[in-house]
Amino acid sequence: MDSLITAAARALAAGDPLGALKRVALRDDAPALALRGIAMAQLGDFVRAKALLRRAARAFGPKEAVARARCVVAEADIALASRDLGWPAKALDAARATLEGHGDRANAAHARYLEARRLLLIGRIDEAERTLAELDQAPFPPASRTAHELVVAGIAMRRLRTKAARAALARAERAARHARIPGLTAEVESALLVLNTPAARLIANGEERLLRLEEVEALLASKAFVVDACRNVVRYAGTAISLVKRPVLFALARALGEAWPGDVPRATLIARAFGSKLADESHRARLRVEVGRLRRVLRTLADVSATKRGFALAPRRAREVVVLARPVEEEHAAVLAFLADGESWSSSALALALGTSQRTVQRALDSLAAAGKVQSFGRGRARRWMNPQVPGFTTTLLLPAPLPID
Repeated sequence: MDSLITAAARALAAGDPLGALKRVALRDDAPALALRGIAMAQLGDFVRAKALLRRAARAFGPKEAVARARCVVAEADIALASRDLGWPAKALDAARATLEGHGDRANAAHARYLEARRLLLIGRIDEAERTLAELDQAPFPPASRTAHELVVAGIAMRRLRTKAARAALARAERAARHARIPGLTAEVESALLVLNTPAARLIANGEERLLRLEEVEALLASKAFVVDACRNVVRYAGTAISLVKRPVLFALARALGEAWPGDVPRATLIARAFGSKLADESHRARLRVEVGRLRRVLRTLADVSATKRGFALAPRRAREVVVLARPVEEEHAAVLAFLADGESWSSSALALALGTSQRTVQRALDSLAAAGKVQSFGRGRARRWMNPQVPGFTTTLLLPAPLPID
């Protein structure tokens, strides 16, 4: 490898893409193409970066398997940064195996980190944790250790283990300081911001207040009877009853929880559960049926008693009933939660992350665009959606991953 290629590679490792381009911008040999691609990725031109890396992979000869594998890893890194979540995981896995077989442990580890971050982003937390557990990050350079700790912190935050998340981010901060790469430092600071901004609303006794993730974790570990509107679950003392597939019952439980220790008029319950402003005898009969179902579902934790006006929630052992609600009430809150990271997303990537159909996501995006809450650029398959990052709250509890139930 000649001196210019070496100098460009060192500049990229230090987070200086312009310095790298000064050395190789006019060269079209395979190593220079690869370095130019990585430099363009660091500058944010992902389309140009991907094209350069593909040219580099084709230009490397059949005996240069390690170089081609590095190009695959770099392309996967770009795909993750540009929220192209449909890239072939098998190709990345094959590249990782090649790098490990040739002793390039640092780039092989980076490939594993990319897969773990992708799994984390689409809500497959257990798989991300297993992928990360296969690595010992101690012998790797500071940049790789930062990436490792960021994934560890992300998993901890999604599992509502805030102490573990803070410890991981402290380690990431130290590693990023040693790496001296501004982009890594900014990423750690962004992750720390998630822990220090409101993540949910607590509704109790007719009052509301914002909670940070640490406070949410403490609430779920307390002896309070929690109607969790972030995951449509009712919780008490380690027991969780999911009402995800029974939205009418959850609507009734939330209304009763918000009114506790008082009762809720029948007309209000009908409006909340069935969306009907006018209540007739058929609605009242249906309400009695649904309240009976709710009573059976919650029988181990609480009773639903009839009053003169309507119904009231009566927990069996808990002394307090609270409702844990999302920081914002929005019809398409899950879509906005992903777009709030400031990155540009395709509808197919959002559908993969949300576990729903692409058409459903497109309808949600069209509705949000009509309301001026998101914007798009590009056309066809190149179309991307984004919005300015929402200040003032974190979207962790809006993302599709199960909260702890014990």
